Amino acid sequence: MADPLVVVVGPTAAGKSGLAVRLAAELGGEVVSADSQQVYRGFDLGTAKPTREEQRGIPHHLLDVCAPDEAFSAARFVELAERCLEGIASRGRRAVVAGGTGLYVRALLRGLFDAPPADPALRAAHGRRWAADPEGLYAELAATDAEAAARIHPRDFVRISRALEVREQTGLTISELQRRHAFAEARHPALTIGLAPPRAELRRRIEARVDAMLAAGWLDEVRALCAAGHAESRPMGALGYRHLRAHLADPEALPLEETARQIKRDTWRFAKRQLNWFSSEPDVRWFPSAEAVELDLLQREGR
Repeated sequence: MADPLVVVVGPTAAGKSGLAVRLAAELGGEVVSADSQQVYRGFDLGTAKPTREEQRGIPHHLLDVCAPDEAFSAARFVELAERCLEGIASRGRRAVVAGGTGLYVRALLRGLFDAPPADPALRAAHGRRWAADPEGLYAELAATDAEAAARIHPRDFVRISRALEVREQTGLTISELQRRHAFAEARHPALTIGLAPPRAELRRRIEARVDAMLAAGWLDEVRALCAAGHAESRPMGALGYRHLRAHLADPEALPLEETARQIKRDTWRFAKRQLNWFSSEPDVRWFPSAEAVELDLLQREGR
């Protein structure tokens, strides 16, 4: 019987990447990233993409796999991740999946529900409405599918449009379709490790990391991406990037100090949503820190 996947989940700044590298080194493994932003080339500092030094010679997969103007989805992630897992197994190595994008992890382990294909006409109509009144499009989602609206950021056009699109195509909300599927199909045996530091410690780590990212040149990264024509790309709407883009557009109205405060606030809110998501996932072994996870756990429960 094949060894189960080792999966590391948890909120941003909890220490997932470092733990994944340590476990992969100890197990003779390779890391597969499950992060919806680290797939984009050029979006490095703000996504906490591990550097070559941080990777410590461990092969990493699904980093920098698409351009900023390319579409990327959970289905595409599963397709690419499956190829990675096959390659890792063929080399006699152990796969360590790590990331904070809960839908990606869920889809890899238990499959995706059978949603209708994208409808370009509906998406274009939503795009016109969004350009005129983005708050109105999100308000429609909140009124028709409050459960989905609670999971989706009010500025995430792609996910808002997709949720509305599914309802318009099927007459059912995306939340109802997900409940019917229940992601119950076990596709891979897995040992899932969750990191959940005490909340005060997690918030401190988030604030320190934002400061470190800014000190490392995050603003210059955003400036260069905007200059390269990526100001309106999907990843530029991600947490932190959209804040810094707004600062660059009008530094006097939104000083950098206030921008940093907003990034820290919104990152903390996002981390709480991640914790809520992963707390509902089955069979997660929770730990207060990466240091608390020992190899003998994997030897005891993961083999």
